[in-house]
Amino acid sequence: MTDGAVAEAPPARADRLRHLLRGPVEVWERLGLRARITGLFALGALLLSILMGGLSFYTASHFLVSDQINASIKQSLAGTPTLEQGLAVPRADEFTLLASVNSTTGATTSVLFFGGNQYSTNTFSVSINDLPEGLRTLVRNGTPATETFDLNNHPQVAVGIPLPTVHARYFAIFDLNDLDHTLHVLALALVVGGLVTTVLGGLIGRLASGRSLRPLTAVSRAAVAIARGDLDTRLRATTEDPDLTGLTRSFNLMVDQLQDRIERDARFASDVSHELRSPLTTIANTLNVLEAHSSELSPRAGQALELLGGDLRRFERMVAELLEISRSDTGSAEMSLEFVDAGELVRQAVAAGVRTLPEAVAPPQVWIDPLLDDTILNVDKRRFERVMTNLLENAALYGGGATRVAAEPGPDRRGLPTMVVAVEDHGPGVPLGERRRIFDRFYRGQTAGRRGASTGTGLGLALVAEHVRLLGGLVGIEDAPGGGARFTVELPVTDGEEPG
Repeated sequence: MTDGAVAEAPPARADRLRHLLRGPVEVWERLGLRARITGLFALGALLLSILMGGLSFYTASHFLVSDQINASIKQSLAGTPTLEQGLAVPRADEFTLLASVNSTTGATTSVLFFGGNQYSTNTFSVSINDLPEGLRTLVRNGTPATETFDLNNHPQVAVGIPLPTVHARYFAIFDLNDLDHTLHVLALALVVGGLVTTVLGGLIGRLASGRSLRPLTAVSRAAVAIARGDLDTRLRATTEDPDLTGLTRSFNLMVDQLQDRIERDARFASDVSHELRSPLTTIANTLNVLEAHSSELSPRAGQALELLGGDLRRFERMVAELLEISRSDTGSAEMSLEFVDAGELVRQAVAAGVRTLPEAVAPPQVWIDPLLDDTILNVDKRRFERVMTNLLENAALYGGGATRVAAEPGPDRRGLPTMVVAVEDHGPGVPLGERRRIFDRFYRGQTAGRRGASTGTGLGLALVAEHVRLLGGLVGIEDAPGGGARFTVELPVTDGEEPG
């Protein structure tokens, strides 16, 4: 190796191999479990077809060719006595004698080297030079030999027999076209059979994977239902497969424990909220008495009373919101549905929400799409007003105040119309990474620092999501057209007019 040559290090070759395999491995990993099982069945059927087909073709071709060569040798040897006897006669007609022997042996053509001359039948124009060199050499040295070769693109087998008594060499050539055609048909049949076997293997794998993964499908559906909040979902016990009995029992036990834990937590929150309301009421009444005589207090005591009042009202609201959420968690939330005009409902809810805002916060512009005229909703007015109040307060606390409340027709859901109410502000907006969690309870995200100095409880948007869920709608968040956040509430529209 020269100084300028650099051998590729084994680690570099390994890295290159891993890089080449990365694509197929990533594709394989993205496939589902059922697709993988189907692919493995099909691959196994293909490999088995290749193995069995190759073995069958090799065995068949080996025996067929061997039988053909042995038959050619026997036929050639059967004609040599006649040929030797004829050549021993003076002035024999070599061509006639060779044609006679050729008809006896069944050879395609024959070549005779005798007396320094060569003779051949007229079936093909074949000379001794067309025969393989190795075959001619062996026969010239007195050794019978056999060899296959191509003559004019046709497979042939040549049998060479020395005739020492008359100082001649005889070559019988047999055509293998029929045998070659048979082998081609056999190979085609094996290939087609292998493809059919591969397809059948894939179908069997698909059926087997579907049957084998059916219990996992049931587990997946149950898990999805539980994630949606349906804690009464359980796996059905089955005796068809004893191996799954343990899985079913463990899964149901886990869900039982989860449901019990959630119910205990919900009862705890509800009990704590109820227990806190009595002392809070007493403290609030006392605070009202103190605030009624605040003018008699010193400036320092008045400031302390003001701080105490703010924190107490924030605490009262948190307890009320916790109690509201606990009722929903325990399934004891009460709904008072009534048919109302959509536009009027939005106007009244916005007006009720504005009354809770500080005087410094400007009320938002309210726009009702004319397409919503005569649109009827079947909703709980109290809950809808609570939703709008919380969204307006959230905009006042973190978005500089709501700038616009718009109501317009929404997309159809399952063939039914909807209405979308959007609350827009001109604040910094909500980052994409926080939008899925902003409706979680007590989630504060990047605004945690600002929330600590505000009157927010961290439960307002969680209550919005819960109220909207109970109303059968959807809540979301997106960027406002002019910047800021745009909270949307989608509610189903009643099919028909308000009943009279």
